[in-house]
Amino acid sequence: MTTSATDISRRWVSISPTRRTPSTWAIIRTALLVGSGLVAVTPIIWIGISSFKTLPQLLGHPLALPKSLSFANYSAGFSQFDFLTYLRNSVIVTFSATLLTLALSSAAGYALAKYNFRGRNFLFVVILATIMIPIQIILIPIYQVVIDLHLVNSLWGLIIPPAATPTGVFLMRQYFLSIPDELLEAARMDGAGELRTFLRVVLPNAKPALVVLAIISVGWRWNDFIWPLIIAQRPGVYTLPVALGLLSSEQSVPYNVVIAMVFASMVPVLIMYLFLQRHIVRGIAMTGLK
Repeated sequence: MTTSATDISRRWVSISPTRRTPSTWAIIRTALLVGSGLVAVTPIIWIGISSFKTLPQLLGHPLALPKSLSFANYSAGFSQFDFLTYLRNSVIVTFSATLLTLALSSAAGYALAKYNFRGRNFLFVVILATIMIPIQIILIPIYQVVIDLHLVNSLWGLIIPPAATPTGVFLMRQYFLSIPDELLEAARMDGAGELRTFLRVVLPNAKPALVVLAIISVGWRWNDFIWPLIIAQRPGVYTLPVALGLLSSEQSVPYNVVIAMVFASMVPVLIMYLFLQRHIVRGIAMTGLK
C-alpha cells in the first residue's frame, strides 16, 4: 500500500506544532513595557549625550546630538572639580555602610524570625512603624548624637547613623521565615553554637536576600544627599551628591561640566545594576516565600 504525497503532507501538518498568534493583550502589554522602558532610560541617554557637548551647544540646542565627541568636560571635571576625591569618599561610605547594614539587618531579622521571646511581635510592629517616620523629623536628635560622639566632619558620621534600616530588618526577617527550623535544630544537634549556626548555616542560605539588600543599600547610600550635606562641612569629606549640589549652586555654573560629572557618578551604579539585575528579581521573589 503506497502513501501519496498529499497524505504525507496532511500528516505532517497535523503533527507539526502550530504557531500561536499573539493576543491583543500580549501586544498591548509588550508595547507598554517597551514604552515604559524608553521613558525610564531617556533621561540617562540624554545626560550621556549632553556630557560631550560644549556649553554653547548645550544651551543652544539641548536635544541635538553633539557635533563631535569631546572629553573636555570630563577633563575639566577631573582637574578642577576634584572628582576623584569625592568619588573615593562615596565609595568608602557606600561600601562600609552597606556592610554594616547587612550585618545589623541580618542579625535583627534572624532574632525576630527564629527566637521566641516576650514582646517579639510588638517590637517588630514598632520597627515597621518607624518606616512611616520622615527622615526630617529625626534629623535633629541624630545630629545631636553625632555631635556628642565627635563624628561631625568625618566619614564615620556618614556611615554609622544610616546603617540601621527598618526596611532591611523587615526584608531579612521575611526571608529567614522561609528557612526550616529543622535545619537549625540539626546544626545545634551537631554541636554548633548559636553564632556558628547563624554564620555557617543561616547566612549561606540567605544569599538572595543579602544580595537584594546590598543592592538597595548601595542605591540609598550612593544617592544620599540630606545627611551628608549636614554632616560633611568641609570639602575633604564631601560625597559626590553633596559636591555636585554645591557646584550647581555657584553663581557661574558650568552646566556642561556638571552634566559630565553627574553622568560619571551614575556609571558605577549602572554597571552594578546591569550585572546584578537578575539577583534583584530572584531575591525579591524568594523573600516573600514562607
